[in-house]
Amino acid sequence: MKNIQSIPVVPKNMILPFILVTSLFALWGFANAVTDPMVQSFKKVLELSNSQAAWVQMAFYGGYFCMALPAAIFMRKYSYKVGILIGLGLYAIGALLFYPAAITEKFWFFCLGLYILTFGLAFLETAANPYALAMGDKRTATQRLNLAQAFNPLGLIAGLFVAQQFVMKRLQSDDIENFSSLNEASKLLVRTSDLMVIRSPYVILGLVITGVFVLFLVSRMPQSKEEGHMPKIRETFHELFKNRIYLFGVLAQIAHTGCLIMCWTYIYLYAEAIGIDSVAAGYFQMAAFVVFTLGRAVGTYLLKFVNSGTLLMVFAVMGVFFTGIAIFITGIIGLYSLVCVSFCMSLMFPTIYGIALGPLTEEQSKVGSAGLIMAIVGGALMPKVQGTIIDIGGSGVSDITILGVSEVNFSFFLPLLCFLYIAMYGLKVSR
Repeated sequence: MKNIQSIPVVPKNMILPFILVTSLFALWGFANAVTDPMVQSFKKVLELSNSQAAWVQMAFYGGYFCMALPAAIFMRKYSYKVGILIGLGLYAIGALLFYPAAITEKFWFFCLGLYILTFGLAFLETAANPYALAMGDKRTATQRLNLAQAFNPLGLIAGLFVAQQFVMKRLQSDDIENFSSLNEASKLLVRTSDLMVIRSPYVILGLVITGVFVLFLVSRMPQSKEEGHMPKIRETFHELFKNRIYLFGVLAQIAHTGCLIMCWTYIYLYAEAIGIDSVAAGYFQMAAFVVFTLGRAVGTYLLKFVNSGTLLMVFAVMGVFFTGIAIFITGIIGLYSLVCVSFCMSLMFPTIYGIALGPLTEEQSKVGSAGLIMAIVGGALMPKVQGTIIDIGGSGVSDITILGVSEVNFSFFLPLLCFLYIAMYGLKVSR
């Protein structure tokens, strides 16, 4: 039997299709990163509370939850390539809807665009993740998915750069110390200008995705070797519900995604609490993405030598440590610690995904992947809860203290609890 270190992660005949599929990981990373700062932008421009602004994340990650299972059922009948094409089409439509949304200046219209955009991302992730796992030897599947996911942070960095340089820096409302005190006519002028600024990157993104759609349309992609095997959907669900590693993996993915989005969304409010403005806070999020990229590379390498469950547990315990510092040590040290949390989260999504789907057949993986993509709803629900906690004392970020720290610091107990659960899951798997 071959030693796992001698097995190629990606077979030679799969390199080109693997590169094409890997590009998708960067594309949805871009969408994630360009959207996170919009919570703060919409809050200021449209005069929303923290809880109301969190509807941006509810729309974005709620779309994953609603469409993941239909996408998986669709791909039982059709190929991964067809699923990818539908995903790219919905992605482009959702992004282009920002054009009429900016004209109407309706918050719900922007949320609708994000909702449809993530219908597309649900198709892409439901197809691309198990497709990457299937492109080679099953023993290197988790390592292969980590390699593909390593390109996701490149999209994150690009998305944040666009959000920071072409959106945040150009928002007039951000330059006005007390925007809410302006008269209605002045507010209308500023709001119209700022919503056009927010619109532009999404419309350009929609046009780029249309080009990627054409590229996939004309490219030959290998078919799945089990494509024709179609057990009844009820039998597949029955097998999945019997698999405890899979079920607990779905819960771990909910915890991880919630943790990820909370730390990346509310790093801006954490920075605000210590007197750092949104543009400067964007540099700290950029640092978090760079650290995340580094962690993904380190984790992918270590998986050659360390059991995936053990490594997941170690990274989660590190997450508990750094989150604890961010909660109880206020000031710049806490902010640096919050940046370090991204290193701990870097390994988690593809590793949990690979562990949960590892024992499944490819047909079960197609449906099982839907559960893991639906788990991204954690990124919709948990930021909403965290925003509500931050609003306890008022619309500010440090109106009251809880356990001796401001409410924004206290709110990070939610990601800390998520890390604890993931650590326990990793321990269970490693045994």
